[in-house]
Amino acid sequence: MRTNVVLNDALVRQAFRYAHVKTKKELLAMALKEFVSHHSKLDLRDLRKQVRFRPLYDHKTLRSGH
Repeated sequence: MRTNVVLNDALVRQAFRYAHVKTKKELLAMALKEFVSHHSKLDLRDLRKQVRFRPLYDHKTLRSGH
């Protein structure tokens, strides 16, 4: 989709410092991908009381590899 937008020059310069891209097109594509990825993640708080753990579940033992 082709569109024309007016971008904040200072914000674009700052974004270029963090993103390893060379064009504004690449920068905007990266920003849109990150925006969608961020907002499409399931909020773990929505799972509250929907997950049931086994009675003997011990997360500390699982972390230590025993």
